[in-house]
Amino acid sequence: MQRGYNVLFLCTGNRARSILAEGILRHKGRPNFQAYSAGSQPHGQVHPLALGELERARMSTEGLRSKSWVEFATPGAPQMDFVFTLCDSAAREACPVWPGQPMTAHWGISDPGNAGENVVELERAFRDAFITLDRRIGLFLSLPLASLDKLAIKKEIDRIGQE
Repeated sequence: MQRGYNVLFLCTGNRARSILAEGILRHKGRPNFQAYSAGSQPHGQVHPLALGELERARMSTEGLRSKSWVEFATPGAPQMDFVFTLCDSAAREACPVWPGQPMTAHWGISDPGNAGENVVELERAFRDAFITLDRRIGLFLSLPLASLDKLAIKKEIDRIGQE
């Protein structure tokens, strides 16, 4: 595969997990990766604890917003090389037809925003989600994409989702 990859992270609400993943990959993946996130039913607001986790890690939150996946399935949208679903409901939904037929994988992770009302538990859930996504993205970035064929890449990105 070529250098310079577009990666889209999907969740239903695009308020927590996919935002965390976009922020992590934007920070760690430059200059070879461009990160995006979206939701099938966007919440409209990014969860403040997601932004807090990124800021604690000294990662930029500039430009992060909750948005629909329709933005990435329209003419003129960036063509994705990879699309990762992060929640089980988004993985089961009928996704738009992505231009360019990107490679897809499911990297399921619990929604930290549903960890309850207790602030300590919510913060712990967001921290755990950040750590899991950071580890998976690190594994993804370590793949020698330029020297692997598509079947090998698919196998590896699926394996990362099981980590």
